[in-house]
Amino acid sequence: MTDDLDRRIIQGLHCAPRASFRRLGEILGASEQTVARRYNALRRGGVLRVVGLRSPAAHGQAEWIARLRCRPDAVGPVADSLARRPEVGYASIASGGSEIICTIRSAVGTGRDDVLLRQLPRAASVLDLSVDLLVHTFTGPDTAGWAGGERSLTDEQVRRLTAERPVPSGPPLAATDEDVPLFEALAEDGRASHTRLAEVTGWSAPRVARRLEALEAAGSLAYGIDILPDRLGYELNAILWLQVDLPGLHRIGEELGRHDECAFVSATSGKHNLMAVVICKDTQDFYRYLSGRLAGIEGIRGYEISIRTHRLKQSVSLIHHGRLIHPGFG
Repeated sequence: MTDDLDRRIIQGLHCAPRASFRRLGEILGASEQTVARRYNALRRGGVLRVVGLRSPAAHGQAEWIARLRCRPDAVGPVADSLARRPEVGYASIASGGSEIICTIRSAVGTGRDDVLLRQLPRAASVLDLSVDLLVHTFTGPDTAGWAGGERSLTDEQVRRLTAERPVPSGPPLAATDEDVPLFEALAEDGRASHTRLAEVTGWSAPRVARRLEALEAAGSLAYGIDILPDRLGYELNAILWLQVDLPGLHRIGEELGRHDECAFVSATSGKHNLMAVVICKDTQDFYRYLSGRLAGIEGIRGYEISIRTHRLKQSVSLIHHGRLIHPGFG
C-alpha cells in the first residue's frame, strides 16, 4: 500500500526523472536508502515506470488522437492489436466497452487519411472512427500534471528539482543509428545508470553522459513517468473533449495543465479544440472536479466525456495483469 512518501517520490520523479536517489532524498527529507528501496518496490510492483522517449516533434513526427467505435464483441482484439504497435502510445477502452482511444505517432506532413489507412485497422468490426492532430501540449514538469494525486511537494521542492532539468534550446539534435541501443535501453528503464548504458551501447560512461546531456538539451530526448493510478487509489479515469472560445484557448489549456487532476492536456484539431485526461479517486471526486474547478473556467462552451473502462497502454508501457511492463516482456 502506497503512502505519502511514495507519492512524494513519484512527484519528485515527475519533476526530475533521472535525479539521483541521494538528491531526491535530500529534497524530500528521506534517506538515500529509503528512497531507493521505495522506488524499487514501486517499479517491481508494476505501479511505476520511468521511460526515456524520442521526442516526436524533435524527430519530425506528429501525434494524433484516434477514437474508434467498434462492435462490442471485437473491441478487445482490435484494442490489443493497436496497443502492441510501437507507433501507438496511450491506448484505452472507454464508453461502456465500445470505444478505443489511442495516440499515434507519424511523420510530420502525413495526412489524416494516411494515418487511417496505414496505421489503423481496416475491419468490419470498426464502425466509426475519428482522427485529430494534437496541436500543442500544455502539461509538463513545470505544471501539475498527474503525479500520484494531491500535490505533496512544496513549491520550493518543485523549484529545486525542476531547476536541474535542461531547458531545450536551439535546433533538435538528429539521432543516429548509434543512438538506437541508447533509446531502446532508456525505453526499458529511463533511470538506467551510465554504466548500464555504456554496456548496451559499447561506449564509455563519459561518452554516454555527454550524449545524454546533448540529446536532452536539444529536446531530442524526453522522459515520461508511467503510473497506474488505480493502484494508488484513483479509480476513475476520464477524457474530457472540450469546445472552448478560440481567444481563450491558450489560457484555458494553461489553467487545465496546472490542475492536479489533469494528467495530460492538449489543443487538438477537429470539433473539440481541447482534450484533457482527468484522474480522480471515484465518481464523487470527479463530480466535484467538474462542478468546481472546471466549471469555474470561463470560455468553455461545451464538453463530452469518455470514461475509461480498461487501460491498455501508457506512453510505452503495456498493462498486463494490473502491472506496467515493457512491451518486449508482454
